[in-house]
Amino acid sequence: MKGMILVMDGMGDRPIKELNNQTPLQAANTPNMDQMAKEGITGIMDSIAPGIRPGSDTAHLSILGYNPYEVYTGRGPFEASGVALDVIPGDIAFRCNFSTMDENGIVTDRRAGRIREGTKDLVEKLNTMVLDDYKDIKIIFKESTGHRAVLVLRGEGLSDKVSDADPKVEGKAPAEVVALDGSAEAEKTADILNKVVAKTYEMLKDHPVNLERIKNDLPPANVVIPRGAGAVPEVEPINDKYEINSACIAETGLIMGIARFAGMDVIEMEDVTGGVDTNLDNIRDTIIDQVKNSDHDFFLINIDGADEAGHDGNVKQKVEFIEKVDKVVMSELLKLEDVYIFLTADHSTPISVKNHTGDPVPILIRGPEVRTDDVEEYNEFATYKGGLCRIRGSDVMNIMMDYMNYSHKFGA
Repeated sequence: MKGMILVMDGMGDRPIKELNNQTPLQAANTPNMDQMAKEGITGIMDSIAPGIRPGSDTAHLSILGYNPYEVYTGRGPFEASGVALDVIPGDIAFRCNFSTMDENGIVTDRRAGRIREGTKDLVEKLNTMVLDDYKDIKIIFKESTGHRAVLVLRGEGLSDKVSDADPKVEGKAPAEVVALDGSAEAEKTADILNKVVAKTYEMLKDHPVNLERIKNDLPPANVVIPRGAGAVPEVEPINDKYEINSACIAETGLIMGIARFAGMDVIEMEDVTGGVDTNLDNIRDTIIDQVKNSDHDFFLINIDGADEAGHDGNVKQKVEFIEKVDKVVMSELLKLEDVYIFLTADHSTPISVKNHTGDPVPILIRGPEVRTDDVEEYNEFATYKGGLCRIRGSDVMNIMMDYMNYSHKFGA
């Protein structure tokens, strides 16, 4: 029996006055998700624990059955692995944003207008970077999806115990990176990062890609801001842990990186784009093809657009994206037989907060012989009445393996 966990990134939300005190999921027209709720069993989930605001990385680790407090070293290594950079022990990796900085050193757009094209050319230039004071340190950049990128520092005497350069909001200069533990290695790494940030601006401000963007009244991607430092973690392969043959279908480097660290096969897709512009037809076709024709029996699927709309505080965009996923993807998943589908979000990204919160997210399981409950809608305020009640992310794989008949009896 096959099974999948389908995560709609950041789909959870809070009541919004503009939507008559409904959440975007409540307000959206989602007949296919609602049908899954009618045919399945529902509940709500805390990805990590009640009140804990999870990152997408720690939430997915928990949902996949790993203890994020034990295996999570920082987001950077997962991002690096996700964009197919071979990180090695001793490497320190960071997730980055291409951002816009003015001549006064103030960040005016943390995502450079959500740049979609040209980042590969920018990275090609950045990979010629050498710091005069640290010529022994190899500096590796790699573009990810949209405005995202990855930075890897390779060399002796480095540490991941450093702060972020991200100012978190527009209108401020990049934050000064500092050592978090006072060690010589962290002090050295912090100094390198501060020099890297300044050097990216020098190298990119007059790059042809950015001159063209300025000509077209678009924010230039003229500085790279690293955050989420992490050393390479060690995790038990998920196929060994649960005796499955797993694969991941995702559009973002972070989720693909988590999957690779977990030993999952990552199904490469072309022309996906990411965010609210995600090619949902491509994702849908890939899911259906893999379920029907591959040897994989378990899938992790991530669809990202609702999270992007939440971070942008765009109510209309979030509602419309949820509706599009329902129409394009869920309509076809409803036709699958003998497949267990666990539908959820990794966290809430409320429009009012524009960031992740600890609000629990809706869940449902649809598949053969599932004990259905009385819930007939899929949203935050309907599913809490369901038969799964309130669970944690760490419960998900055990529940799925039991349904898929891969569990082993505990006791005589």
